[in-house]
Amino acid sequence: MQIQRKTLAQEVADRLIEGISSDDYAIGEKLPIESELMKIYGVGRSSIREAIKILSIQGILSVQQGVGTFVVSKNAHETLDSQMNKAQIEEVQEVRSLLDSKIAAKAAINRTEEDLKTIKKYLDFRNQFAEENLATECYQADINFHLAIAESCGNNLLKEIYKVATKHIMSSFETRHHNNTESFKISQKIHTDLFNAIENGDAEKASGIAQKIVDQIY
Repeated sequence: MQIQRKTLAQEVADRLIEGISSDDYAIGEKLPIESELMKIYGVGRSSIREAIKILSIQGILSVQQGVGTFVVSKNAHETLDSQMNKAQIEEVQEVRSLLDSKIAAKAAINRTEEDLKTIKKYLDFRNQFAEENLATECYQADINFHLAIAESCGNNLLKEIYKVATKHIMSSFETRHHNNTESFKISQKIHTDLFNAIENGDAEKASGIAQKIVDQIY
């Protein structure tokens, strides 16, 4: 396993956590302004901002626009991504089941012509790779097809949650299908039906088809 090098932002985040843990920065205390943090840690503005973003996501810092950045906790909240990493594939599938129909319905309403081109591109790739029995490429095209629908749904939070869930689908495909694409050939029609419903702006139909796709094992 390759060792991943830390980014400057992550190093700054780690040092901030050390300072918070040792009460250099107490809970409720306001952090120094960006320019001072840059001098303290010897990094650029972008690294400081990214470090603060990392710790805000973890629930350690709270950024109040126009006021400053405050320490709110010494304990990091577990991120959604790390929780997904620990989850069983059945749990991830359940999350998808809850999200897919809503995302498809919103995509039917909010998609643009450019979105439709992207969705159709991955639908066509899915079909092509399935017919050629190029398993990894087919699985990735399927994932990209659903991600493209999420990208077009008009709700950034839904999209980001879906992206995290989808990271864990590839391993499920590889385990379940053993480099075979036969079931992807069979399910191409229902995926085409989903695309058509989104293209036609039929939210109710898109929602129903998306639910059927998640419920069936392909």
